[in-house]
Amino acid sequence: MEIKNIQTIPAKSIVYKTKSPDSWFGLDYNMNIYRGCSHGCIYCDSRSDCYRNTDFDTVKVKENALQIVRDDLRRKVKKGVVATGAMSDPYNPLEEKLMLTRNSLELINAFGFGASLCTKSALVARDVDVLRDIKSHSPTIVKFSITMADDELCKKIEPNVSVTSERFEALNKLAENGIFCGLLMIPILPFINDNEENMIKTLRMAKEAGAKFVYTYMGMTLRQGNREYYYHHLDKLFPDLKEKYIKKYGFRYNIPSPNYKKLWNVYIKECERLGLLYDMKAIIYNYKTGYEQPRLF
Repeated sequence: MEIKNIQTIPAKSIVYKTKSPDSWFGLDYNMNIYRGCSHGCIYCDSRSDCYRNTDFDTVKVKENALQIVRDDLRRKVKKGVVATGAMSDPYNPLEEKLMLTRNSLELINAFGFGASLCTKSALVARDVDVLRDIKSHSPTIVKFSITMADDELCKKIEPNVSVTSERFEALNKLAENGIFCGLLMIPILPFINDNEENMIKTLRMAKEAGAKFVYTYMGMTLRQGNREYYYHHLDKLFPDLKEKYIKKYGFRYNIPSPNYKKLWNVYIKECERLGLLYDMKAIIYNYKTGYEQPRLF
């Protein structure tokens, strides 16, 4: 892969302490070494105007990222789990060549921290060796963002990602190497993938691939910037669906599925049948078992 004209942005710090580590996967620090995303997912909340991320589809690299990450980790008094993938995917196309995420994981390993990754890319499987090393001393978790079982629907909604089947293959490779993996099944899009068939099939595929957990929210969010982009693509992909959204939800931020209650019952029942964790406290407890336990437990 040849890379030309990489755009960079300045940064003073990259590894930040989280506000509530016990509420979201037990994460102590957040780290984003890239800004922007080229996946093109039509629903992405990171497009919202409130984040002031202009030219969102262009991935930019934070200047001197590895030096800053190294210095940030060195200054941390308390060890903990460092998460990446909140605002931009750490395994975007630039990562294949630049390997900044991989090198950051190597620093996390060297300084004795844990790691949490969230991605839509199968490229994460490349770094199984580093993740295995981190797991030997600290909690390690990989969350694959997968919301639909069907590859063809995935190509429409998430045009530039590794399709669902490829992400499950990557999950399987990590799971076979002992990495604690699961699904972040968010968002569930009203009138698109909020059906019982998709829910059951995705959960069963997750179990077969070696997932330990599936965490979901039966809906999505829409706000200025993100809403306009989403509706524009609905017009192209699903004619008349935009009007259905506007009529039902207006300009609300939280957009729950009309099938919320039914889907939730299916989700809980199927997770319990398959032995998949679905409660946040249980997920945190299980991937941190054998290490220093969070105060919550």
